Amino acid sequence: MSTNIPCVLMRGGTSRGPFFLADWLPRDPEARDRTLIAALGSPHELQIDGLGGGNSLTSKVAIVSRSTQPDCDVDYLFAQVSVQEARVDTRPNCGNMLAGVGPFAIEQGLVPADREGQTTTVRVYNVNTRSRIDVQVCTAGGQVHYDGDVRIDGVQGTAAPVLMNFLDAWGAVTGQIFPTGQRIDTIQGLQVTCIDAAQVMVLLRAADLGLRGDETPAELDANTALLTRIEALRLEAGQRMGMGDVTHSVLPKPVIVSPGTSPGSVVSRYFTPHQCHRSHAVTGAIGVAAASVLPGTVATDERHAPAAGLRRVEVQHPAGRIQVEVELSEVDGQFKLVQAALVRTARKILEGTLFVPENAPAH
Repeated sequence: MSTNIPCVLMRGGTSRGPFFLADWLPRDPEARDRTLIAALGSPHELQIDGLGGGNSLTSKVAIVSRSTQPDCDVDYLFAQVSVQEARVDTRPNCGNMLAGVGPFAIEQGLVPADREGQTTTVRVYNVNTRSRIDVQVCTAGGQVHYDGDVRIDGVQGTAAPVLMNFLDAWGAVTGQIFPTGQRIDTIQGLQVTCIDAAQVMVLLRAADLGLRGDETPAELDANTALLTRIEALRLEAGQRMGMGDVTHSVLPKPVIVSPGTSPGSVVSRYFTPHQCHRSHAVTGAIGVAAASVLPGTVATDERHAPAAGLRRVEVQHPAGRIQVEVELSEVDGQFKLVQAALVRTARKILEGTLFVPENAPAH
């Protein structure tokens, strides 16, 4: 026997996964996670018996519902389903999957499309990080449009733009943008920056690891000594950030940074956390961009003096680049993050009924 569940499979940015209304899934978190594990086909390296693609970028889930927050339209819970283990992690956020939340919410009737203008803004509350993101969706004629001329690196073809404005994702998980109280810490002899800005990360200089910074994901993944060292640094960083033992968590994410090819750019290699991302997480790009414009971090772009106002940062990753606009304010000589925005695209791949076996693996 199997359980039948409505499901919409979508690409959001450079990620892919099933989207569900919360009412379609079991209310009990353990039963819900068992359902998600079975839906993706975990634990199996190919996820051959489910919707997963055998990679962390294609083993993601978005759960959407009407918002419980007075200033938001929908709640978005992101779930990272492990490929190799029967495990679900709802501690991180995913900005790529977020790109699909606005279109999904409109098409499911949670948010009415603006029939007067060309776009509809969906106010999204991210349950994982307790933060708000405004998502602008193309809705000319009162319908969601997926076709367009915007190209993002890491995805073939073009699509309609989805503008995402992160309003208050600073310190959302740990309580502080710099959870250790310092902009640079020394961990196991290396200078690092522990930051909670849209994503919880530990930033490492490429040069300090004996790297150029522009290595391919395959090169980095093949360097087992490097991976072992990064994991040891990540575990200690998690402790210092007040997150406890992060052995079985995907947070914090390790990120290797180096100066970009021109002022206002930064090269980034983002880990998920045990493999190098083939492109880059959106939330990670925002955090890296924020660290590059704030003074005193390992990613600070010394070619630009910090200044209040909007700064455009180009985050260069293995599949291309992500443009991030970061706004800073200055009070008494101290710079503070105000908001960050970027453009992604999304596409609905299929909509139908998902058949989940009742003997789903235990969580």
